[in-house]
Amino acid sequence: MAKPARGDGPPCPRCEASLYKRHCKYVCPQHGVIYDCSDPFR
Repeated sequence: MAKPARGDGPPCPRCEASLYKRHCKYVCPQHGVIYDCSDPFR
């Protein structure tokens, strides 16, 4: 089994929780996907 991701990404802009990096996405534990690597506005 894969190790669980750590919340070592940037903070969530909505709640300041540490984001988890999943493949090409940053995911908030409360709000879901926040950033995607294909997002040109990040």
